Amino acid sequence: MLSTERLELRVPEGADMAALIAVTADDRTRRYLGPQSTPADQFGRLCRNAGSWLLYGYGSFVVRPRGSDTVIGSIGVFHSWRGLGEDFDDQAEAGWILHHDWVGQGLAEEAMREVLRWFSASHGKRRIVCMISEGNKPSIRMADKLGFRSLRSATLPDGDAVLLFERTIV
Repeated sequence: MLSTERLELRVPEGADMAALIAVTADDRTRRYLGPQSTPADQFGRLCRNAGSWLLYGYGSFVVRPRGSDTVIGSIGVFHSWRGLGEDFDDQAEAGWILHHDWVGQGLAEEAMREVLRWFSASHGKRRIVCMISEGNKPSIRMADKLGFRSLRSATLPDGDAVLLFERTIV
């Protein structure tokens, strides 16, 4: 559906389940994702994403290197409720997960810039939020590069401390 110089991004399918489980199977990849690491948790994420596409017309994309069938992550803007309050819930939410072996090459930023360009063209001026674990310095830096600004800190129901960010897409 979308492509960049190095990546292809497409809407996920049920057949992507095993590949998405493999992406988060690495401890280094899921260290900032909280306790969710089981196939059931990954299935819930895939279903939430599919529901976002169905109900809102946007969601996360499966990410592959150009010309490859290897799934290396999930990146996009999806609709989610996290129980964090009116300033965060019921909003378009940006998120990015790349397998650890692909981190540090600028791929997540490259993909998110294309997703934000597409989102703006498809959905117009909108406020977007994102949530990042407090210790995830690389993602915090990337959110800043993408134009997100600090909203506040919050605690998830599982006790994890997160930082909330927002930006307006024009």
